[in-house]
Amino acid sequence: MNVREKGNSRRTVVHPSKDIIGLEGNDLAGKKIVLCITGSVAAYKAIDLARLLMRYGADVHPVMSEMVASTLLTPDMMKWTTGNHVVTKLTGNLEHIFLADYNMSDLILVYPCTANTIGKVANGIDDTPVTSILSVALGSRISIMIAPAMHKSMYSNPFIKENICRLKNQGIEFLEPLISEGKAKVARSDQVLNSILNKFKETRRNGVLLLAGKNVLVTAGSTIEYIDPIRLITNLSSGKMGNAIAEEAAKRGANVTIVCGHTTYDAFSSLTHNVIKVNTSDEMYNTVMSELSSKKYDIVILAAAVADFKLEEKKFTKKIDSRKDKLLLPLSSTKKIIDKVKQTSKTNTLLVAFKAEYRVSNSYIVNRAYEKLKECNGDLIVANDVGREGSEISSDNNEVFIVDRQKKVIHLPLQNKRDIARKLLDIIEKYLDNKGIKDNNSIN
Repeated sequence: MNVREKGNSRRTVVHPSKDIIGLEGNDLAGKKIVLCITGSVAAYKAIDLARLLMRYGADVHPVMSEMVASTLLTPDMMKWTTGNHVVTKLTGNLEHIFLADYNMSDLILVYPCTANTIGKVANGIDDTPVTSILSVALGSRISIMIAPAMHKSMYSNPFIKENICRLKNQGIEFLEPLISEGKAKVARSDQVLNSILNKFKETRRNGVLLLAGKNVLVTAGSTIEYIDPIRLITNLSSGKMGNAIAEEAAKRGANVTIVCGHTTYDAFSSLTHNVIKVNTSDEMYNTVMSELSSKKYDIVILAAAVADFKLEEKKFTKKIDSRKDKLLLPLSSTKKIIDKVKQTSKTNTLLVAFKAEYRVSNSYIVNRAYEKLKECNGDLIVANDVGREGSEISSDNNEVFIVDRQKKVIHLPLQNKRDIARKLLDIIEKYLDNKGIKDNNSIN
């Protein structure tokens, strides 16, 4: 960083354009936002948006494709706008890693975004600085917002709609365009600002991370019970919900430990907190009890799908002959982790349970969940129906009913599991503030 001497004093010199940072508020103070600009004629609007974000405290880093930089908006203009280096091509400095690798930025914002860029990202193509940064950000789980801009007919194209849907299913948030004059016009700067402010106010109050310093234990994935060395009993849980909760809690400043069974994908390498891998229900039970008895946890969230039954006797030591006409396997129930949390915990732990049902009514889901909540002396329970279209086991989406001790219910309709995780953490934070939750749904 450059310095300027004056008399006997030295002061740090920043780009003069950064003098506006924080003039309107500090809601985005400390936030590093990567502003990606693609080849739409609305590219010029990125200037006003960048300045607006800066006035609320953000540090904005522009990225432009070479085509945009040569025809629609000059790099010098964006350098003046933000006071930061403008990326127009990838070099040996690995700009895409510097901006979008794990924890390198707080948000990747594409404004405006063309149908071409949407299609490339949805199909794993990264041949521009913008698409390369988005490719890295999807892997590192940095939040992404996209503001489309194109002709109305293009926006109505079923293939483009499908690409948008695919990206939404990966947790990317879309800022809907304004349909006017035959065009899908990019969202206004003030609308984008409000969306970003709402996104970040979920994790901070008065600039302080709401879960900072809190110890959170999360379970995720499925457990297995061996029949013989190669056969087992398990379920189809993906671990996506538990992983999303762990990631969100970490973003809010919590010290997260995740006890992870088997998952359909490995996303836990992106987490900076403690990951403990287990196989069987006994291993998960013993691990959770050990954690609770040796460490004070403020919040325990049991999102794992633990096997309910196992062999009464030990597993067969050799592969069972497949030529048998019949095989009877006596099963016994496994230990219920949830029933022991409050007894074992070293502190007044807030316990969040999960319960899955299959093709039942809303009222049945809520009533069964409430019974389970009372049995385990929990504080909140998250219930869902894995037989409903769109929220089947292993899908990226979920529909849940969150029930508290007073049988107040919050219904979260079908949406991405990362969005469910954010809203669940919002409710947990209100509980920590002794505010409880507000019933928002009548269950029939």
